[in-house]
Amino acid sequence: MTIEKVGAEIQYKSELVFSGRLLQVYRDQVRLTNGKLTVREYIKHPGAAVVVPYLGNRQIVMVKQFRYPIHQVMLELPAGKIDPGEKPLDTIQREISEETGYRAENWHLIGQIHTCVGYSDELLHLYWASQLQPYAATQDEDENLQPVILTIDEAMQLIFQGKITDAKTLIGLFFADKIINFGFMNAQINL
Repeated sequence: MTIEKVGAEIQYKSELVFSGRLLQVYRDQVRLTNGKLTVREYIKHPGAAVVVPYLGNRQIVMVKQFRYPIHQVMLELPAGKIDPGEKPLDTIQREISEETGYRAENWHLIGQIHTCVGYSDELLHLYWASQLQPYAATQDEDENLQPVILTIDEAMQLIFQGKITDAKTLIGLFFADKIINFGFMNAQINL
């Protein structure tokens, strides 16, 4: 399958509307391929990393945490924002120990996820971590996380019951299901 070039929009003017500690919001005026001008509003995000921490014996480590934008406690895979100058692997190695109380010996990049290309440039780097060892967790001051250990089958059941709805977690768990239950990528990943 090939993706044909449909033409690029050309930035005519860009305005920074908001700049916070996590993201920036822009409103750009762009010229379409038909010559008309239109507006594109979007979020610039520094990127993040997410991990499927595999304990062995079909078990993964997840975290429960309250997410303010939706005012709900969510069950998620551990993840974190990439700090300036940091590599995605460094980010997720830091986050897994802070959020779960484990460190991993083996790491494998599974893929990358653009979270919502309609309004954000956020790119998530999805990792698999195995051979986990307990580690004294030190959570960030503004975090309140609870590690949860589930089998992949329990996690998939929660997805189909509508109890896991976070996009990065859904994608990571579907990968984990293929890896654990169907041997997908076994040649590349240590189980």
